[in-house]
Amino acid sequence: MFRWADPSRPELTFQQISDLMGERNWTKFPVLFSLYVAQSIPMSFFSTVVPVIMRQENYSLQSIGLLQLIKLPWIFKFLWAPLVDSHSGSPGQLRRWIIFSELFYAAVILSIGFLDLQTDFRLIVILMIIAFIASATQDIAVDIFAIFQLKPDERGFGNSIQSAGSFTGTIFGTGVLLIAYYYFGWDILLVLLSLFVMLAVIPLLFYRNGPPRPVVKAEKISMLEIAAFFRGQGKTGRVLILVFYYSGIIGILTLLKPFLVDLGYNVKEIGFMSGIFGTSVAAISAFAGGFIIKKAGRRLSMYLFPVAGFMAAAWFWFISGGNPGLTHLYIGTGMLWAAYGLSTVAIYTTSMDIVRKGREGTDFTLQIVITHLSSLITAVISGKLGDMIGYRNFFGFEALMCLFTVMILSLTLKSQKLYENS
Repeated sequence: MFRWADPSRPELTFQQISDLMGERNWTKFPVLFSLYVAQSIPMSFFSTVVPVIMRQENYSLQSIGLLQLIKLPWIFKFLWAPLVDSHSGSPGQLRRWIIFSELFYAAVILSIGFLDLQTDFRLIVILMIIAFIASATQDIAVDIFAIFQLKPDERGFGNSIQSAGSFTGTIFGTGVLLIAYYYFGWDILLVLLSLFVMLAVIPLLFYRNGPPRPVVKAEKISMLEIAAFFRGQGKTGRVLILVFYYSGIIGILTLLKPFLVDLGYNVKEIGFMSGIFGTSVAAISAFAGGFIIKKAGRRLSMYLFPVAGFMAAAWFWFISGGNPGLTHLYIGTGMLWAAYGLSTVAIYTTSMDIVRKGREGTDFTLQIVITHLSSLITAVISGKLGDMIGYRNFFGFEALMCLFTVMILSLTLKSQKLYENS
């Protein structure tokens, strides 16, 4: 049986967090924030802004669809996570993984800036995939770094910093860079983007604090040992949670923009409502999620956050019965993204709690990849289901999925006694 929290370590109070910020120990948090922002901005730029640019350049939808291949490294990164684990036996080795993958990531982005979208499209796609491999490798190493640096009672707050950094990077990657492209053009924008990625390493270079517990070096990890993560009491329930925890949120996020289009809103209005306002709310709620986990504990928080998703889905079901006004849509968008930000912190925090020593990167990555795959499947199914039953019925279905997630949590608690000390 595994536990979600170390019972020997009490949760931090708000005062303890404030005291922590006054110590030298606080420097780990801006380091984590900068590293997660650095990986998020280029990723969101290439996956969301570049398709817009391509469409403006009269690329076919088939070519734009091909661009989605760049996301594959983030789905399959668990395959080389053991390699990073096996060669991260000291803080120095771990720092080198982060720094070199980050610099290589920046170098590939810089090289893309010298190419032309019209004439070098296939080469650009290949380089984007290579860049995302480097980015995924950096993410594995940073996750290991976070697990080593964050004490069990700091993980809620640390993961709120991580999630807030990712959402902040998304805001800049999808909104600010699109505006920058308009003024500076493709080549200068990519140069600036690569420089930013390199600058994000600077806080890590000046960070000298060692981890609060020793780094355990893992020997070469086989695929059978990766699969061994799923053995043991409680792991079946954990997989179910990973598969369904986002299910009542992702579907609505998938259909939100088409819903707004059908209501008559233009691209600029939708971009601000979802891309700027919604993601900003997610960043703020992710930051708040860490404090909620510290105060309420992991067990109660894991219940509360799907309830937040249920409230968002129920709101969309309610307003879709008529002609919703702009205020109603902003309220719903805020509720939806808030639930997503909170859920992300909960999943990241509890995923850190159950990693095996010496296999931190592998186990954490494996759990997050499960959420990515289930979200991808949910997004695909949502489009088909939305066509079949309509928006209002679909929003009602998503509300039921949130309740189903709560039921899974309840059954897991009842049958396997998880979360009992958090």
